[in-house]
Amino acid sequence: MFQPTRKPQSGIGIALSMAELVYHSIVRSVRKTHNNAFLAILMNMLQVIVFVLAFYVMFSILGLRGAAIRGDFLLYIMTGIFLYLTHSKSLGAVVGSEGPASPMMQHAPMNTIIAILSAALGALYVQVLSLFCILFVYHVAFTPVVIEDPASAFGMLLLAWFTGVALGLVLLAVKPWFPTAVSIFSTIYQRANMIASGKMFVANTLPGFMLAMFDWNPLFHAIDQSRGFTFINYNPRYSTWEYGFWVGVVLIMLGLMGEFYTRRHASISWGSRR
Repeated sequence: MFQPTRKPQSGIGIALSMAELVYHSIVRSVRKTHNNAFLAILMNMLQVIVFVLAFYVMFSILGLRGAAIRGDFLLYIMTGIFLYLTHSKSLGAVVGSEGPASPMMQHAPMNTIIAILSAALGALYVQVLSLFCILFVYHVAFTPVVIEDPASAFGMLLLAWFTGVALGLVLLAVKPWFPTAVSIFSTIYQRANMIASGKMFVANTLPGFMLAMFDWNPLFHAIDQSRGFTFINYNPRYSTWEYGFWVGVVLIMLGLMGEFYTRRHASISWGSRR
């Protein structure tokens, strides 16, 4: 009754106001782990650093460095680890974002698309920041980093993020209907990708019967292609980035349709039923 009349906005005004909402939601999603924004980002970066170091030590102890591509061994590790972590963290962030029955949706400008975008972009921001920090320290303190095609290699990181967001969107649409099944599937998928992503081996060295076990996975294609763009002496023969891109597009379409349907039928009473 006493609220000021809202004036109609132009398309640019709506886009700017939505971008502002997404920005504030990204800050909120990044700061979930700690009240201090710097410490929240630092904690995420430390997780990535520990993961990379653990695999570096494991490959060295088990004597698997000889199976890697000729070139910088840390870059070989990072082309697998970073794409896997980006894919998994973006999937987990989107699945865990605010749903249609969340209390946050009671605020007028907020909607599920903004929540999904902020979760996805927040995960990408942390991973890209961690990537550049680790590469900068490695380049300055140890040895110069040489990447054959940096733009295309970074594009494969974005492809891994895109496919993770796409699958997470599908799971988010199904989550209100089958929360336990989605949680179990998400955990199994992320654990299975420790092997199925192909980050521990080179695709060109796999025999045909083993290749069939991995080439269904878009993350496998993204990791193998990223190694082709990173190393001058590796030419991936059994993978293609187009496969991962089109799988992501299909999953995005299915996820958006499912999310729209779920948003119209979801109720806060579903949770109390369980």
